[in-house]
Formats: sequence, C-alpha cells, structure tokens
Amino acid sequence: MRYTGLRESLRDFTIFSLNDIRGIDNRFFRTRLNEWQDKGFIKKIIKGYYIFSDLKLNENVLFEIANKIYRPSYISFEMAFSWHGLIPESVYGITSVSTRKTYRFKTKIAEFTYRQIKPQLFFGYDLVKYGGGKFFRMAGMEKAILDYFYTHSSLKEAADFEGLRLNRDVFFEKFNEKRLNDFLERFRQNRLSKRIKSFVEFMKNA
Repeated sequence: MRYTGLRESLRDFTIFSLNDIRGIDNRFFRTRLNEWQDKGFIKKIIKGYYIFSDLKLNENVLFEIANKIYRPSYISFEMAFSWHGLIPESVYGITSVSTRKTYRFKTKIAEFTYRQIKPQLFFGYDLVKYGGGKFFRMAGMEKAILDYFYTHSSLKEAADFEGLRLNRDVFFEKFNEKRLNDFLERFRQNRLSKRIKSFVEFMKNA
C-alpha cells in the first residue's frame, strides 16, 4: 500500500491503528509505518496507534484520542470538571476512567491518565458529537463527581470539599440531585454515600 492510498482510505479517522490498516490491506508490512514516520507523514502516539502529521489538535480531538488508545474509557475527574465549567483553571493532562488497570501515557501531544473502576460502574457518560460525526465519551457532571470521590477516599470534610474549588453557581445550574442519587445507589458503598451527602450539604450551605 502506498501512503496516498492509506490517506484516502483513512481520511475520516482521527487516530488509526495497525489493525485499521490491515482491515484495508491484510498484507500490509509494519515497516512501512516506520518509513512514513521518518518522512514525517504520520506520528506515533503509543504503540500501535498513529495520527496523520497534519492533524489539527484541539480539546475535542484529544478527548477522542484518549477514548480510543485505552478502551473502554471515558473522560472524567478534573478534566470533566473543567469541561463542565466547575473549575476555572485549565487542567494538565487528559484524565479518564477505565475498567482496565490504572495507567498513564506520556506522549508528544498530551499526557493521558486512566483510573480503574469496576466494570459495573462504567456508566454515566454522554456521547459528545463534534465535527463531521465524530464523538467522544464524557462523564456527566454528577458521574464525574462520583468517580472523583470514589477514587479519592480522603475527601470527607468541609475543608476537603472547599479545596476542590468548585464553582457553586455552575454546580447548581447543572446539578440533578435525583440523577446523582440514582447513580450513587449503583455504587453500593455506604461510606461513599455519606461522603457525597456531606458534600451536597456543603455545596448547598456554602
């Protein structure tokens, strides 16, 4: 396969894998990827995943890449807080949830961090569509909060909640208490439930 053929076949791909290429040409030799990297046509993100060198990177693109290089996963934690407007500052690195083991990739385009949760807790995300029918998975605000508290068991008291620096106005503009409680029941953790209830009372009275 020539590079022009690859480019045309994968023109709608944000990121592609060796398996994607072999789905087009099952006789494809991996050494061609090294050749195309040397010529500056493509860039390696992690082992087995590549982007075209002229791909324009933005937040949406990075979110989609994060979803695809470590599956299954969705954006959550601090990055979801930022995306929902709960925190004003930008966040370093793309933080995600996965049912696979906790892992971190430091790449040339971004740092991607994944925190493990149980398979039964892999829910509560939305499919966010952007340009040309592409999409990424982003935790809803309530699920991002639950994910964060689930993986940060030290959050217990008012001082801890204050340290999160969440925007109270944005929180209550978007907050759905029934959704939060419905999601919380699925965690089946009394300690987590108590901490979340304390957090919600703190936000209401802050």
